[in-house]
Amino acid sequence: MASTSVSRSPNSTAANKPSFQFDVSKVAGNASVEIKERIGNIKEFFSKFVPEQYRDTPFFGRAIQDRFEITEVSVLPKPDEPSKLEGRVVVELDVEEDMINGGGNIHGGCSAWLVDMCSSLAMSAVNLTKEGKDYPSVSQAINMIYHSPASVGDRLRLINTSMSMGKRTTSARTEIWNVTHHRLVASGTHVKMMPSPPPKANL
Repeated sequence: MASTSVSRSPNSTAANKPSFQFDVSKVAGNASVEIKERIGNIKEFFSKFVPEQYRDTPFFGRAIQDRFEITEVSVLPKPDEPSKLEGRVVVELDVEEDMINGGGNIHGGCSAWLVDMCSSLAMSAVNLTKEGKDYPSVSQAINMIYHSPASVGDRLRLINTSMSMGKRTTSARTEIWNVTHHRLVASGTHVKMMPSPPPKANL
């Protein structure tokens, strides 16, 4: 992975800088320190997309999300489209009991949720690099392929890479690797879109 640093977008201002300081010393990749701070502090990063009344509730996946460890944040020219950027964010975590099915392996729904959350980070890395800010978006489609099981205690590494970054629709892919047993657990593609305004109430 190249080590050339990507400079912050000129549209980014001091007002956009997060109020926390995340230790980026163990986060690899060429993204700027500021972007690593923003993406690396998972609790702070995702909280801005959660309505205030729900921020203290144990919503679905919150305990799992809080265990994410960001190990790499990179933004590089796309190999086949050098004029465009590609985001890469690597996330690690251990499989715990709140992630498994009745057979003791990671639940397929949990794997899909991991793709949902973690692939979004790769898209955010590109937005933060280009414009200095991120945008709320909603899932349009997630397509999964399941390759092998992962059990409690296994270490997972999720490699997330952005694919396309359009004005209204973006996409990314994720590979979930079992580091403990050196095998691919699942892979998925995620398509997101800008949310439409809520419909007007009929009076």
